Amino acid sequence: MNSLVRSCPLAFVLLFAPLAGAQETPAQKPDASPKATAATPVDADYKIGPQDVLRIDVWKEPDITRTIPVRPDGKISLPLLNDVQAAGLTPMQLAASLRGGFSKYLNNPQVTVTVTEINSRRVYITGEVNRTAAIPLLPGMTALQALSSTGGFTQFAKLKDIYILRTEDGKQVKHPFNYKEVLKGKLPEQNILLQPGDVIVVP
Repeated sequence: MNSLVRSCPLAFVLLFAPLAGAQETPAQKPDASPKATAATPVDADYKIGPQDVLRIDVWKEPDITRTIPVRPDGKISLPLLNDVQAAGLTPMQLAASLRGGFSKYLNNPQVTVTVTEINSRRVYITGEVNRTAAIPLLPGMTALQALSSTGGFTQFAKLKDIYILRTEDGKQVKHPFNYKEVLKGKLPEQNILLQPGDVIVVP
């Protein structure tokens, strides 16, 4: 083999160079790109609101790509575009709007909008719980799911008398919630889907 390599150096390159390349491939597996970052799961119809945090990815434009909160007035500020309305739009609608704005300055911009934090849609839990909370309202969240984030109840909690306060047509409405029965799979109608601003009270 040594005599073959000395006489045919080109053969050595052709035979062994592919092996070196194959060994380097596993080292490239970790992905440090922004796409690897976990995002808050939202449905396609979710409407962005004030205080939500968005990840704006513009392909091959690192100076524009950023994570940014939605201001109380419902707008975000971005390079080239200045103030852009975000509240009231779905992530896909906002991405289309940004794509149209950036197209005046960039060639075929590819824009992705991801909601990383939901802060505009919250529900509140108070009373005889180990930890009162104002938690983001995720799609399809029920009263039982929300209560699981409180760390449990105090020894004085009246679990059969929990209720949800909700504003309907300008009036405050009280929805009963019997935790013990719902936990047993009974009274499913009491385990209602929560709405923004709901307050769960544990007396």
